[in-house]
Amino acid sequence: MTIIAAADGSALGNPGPAGWAWYVDDEHWAAGGWPHGTNNQGELTAVLDLLEQTADTDQDLVIHCDSMYVINSITKWMPGWKRKAWRKGDGKPVMNVEIMQALDAAMQGRKVRFEWVKGHSGHELNEKADRLANGAAAAYQRGAAPDSGPGWSGATPTTREIPSATTEPDLFSELVAEPTDEEQVIALERSLLADETRSDPAAVAALLHPQWSEIGQSGRLWTREEMLDEIAPLASPVTLDVVACMPAGPDAMLLTWRAVTDEGSTLRSSLWVRAGGGWQQLFHQGTPEA
Repeated sequence: MTIIAAADGSALGNPGPAGWAWYVDDEHWAAGGWPHGTNNQGELTAVLDLLEQTADTDQDLVIHCDSMYVINSITKWMPGWKRKAWRKGDGKPVMNVEIMQALDAAMQGRKVRFEWVKGHSGHELNEKADRLANGAAAAYQRGAAPDSGPGWSGATPTTREIPSATTEPDLFSELVAEPTDEEQVIALERSLLADETRSDPAAVAALLHPQWSEIGQSGRLWTREEMLDEIAPLASPVTLDVVACMPAGPDAMLLTWRAVTDEGSTLRSSLWVRAGGGWQQLFHQGTPEA
């Protein structure tokens, strides 16, 4: 027999009140969270709790997940991180390392297959897990404890500690003074090149304006929906060299930059607008450099 489940996470504010949940059926599900956490921490913890609660079964496990960050972390990146003493290819520490190490231990000896599903697309198990995770985050926002659910039969639920605030730093945490608009926009542009962001459609969606579009270097016009469907980690590292960053209006910044890879360079421009107190990319264009 194979256990088929969905796991999901939620954060209201990201970071903010956060929740996680996994769902098999109405008799087998669990949820939890913290007063302050990130969406990725919720996504990872949902998978970890599912693995730990089903550890004593001899059944295979299929986990439906809408986060490529979670799937790639466990199935692709983790062996390399372990060889580098839990550091990434750029030498920086792996984010959420405590949860990653617990996941590594929980995966030992298990037959687990991950299947990516598009979030909010009507997938029954994913929708159930999403609602439970959002409900847990909303409970913490109200100052209440969420319904932890029945869990897995015979399993003892694990008390989840509040994630360390240093495991997933804010984009601007290394800046001593209040970041300028230019610094914020450049940091956000860099984040769109990071594997952790590009593996998480929810994180990308938060950075793209609802009316976002792009004219790619091939001449293709991309819509926001098309980009969210296809975005993935880059095939090779990209270096962002700022050419110019200047105001384009009271709440708009135009960033021009050079993307440098082993294959060559591309000149790119991004228009960022202030929306809801934060910055979102409204338009992007890339042109091969002569």
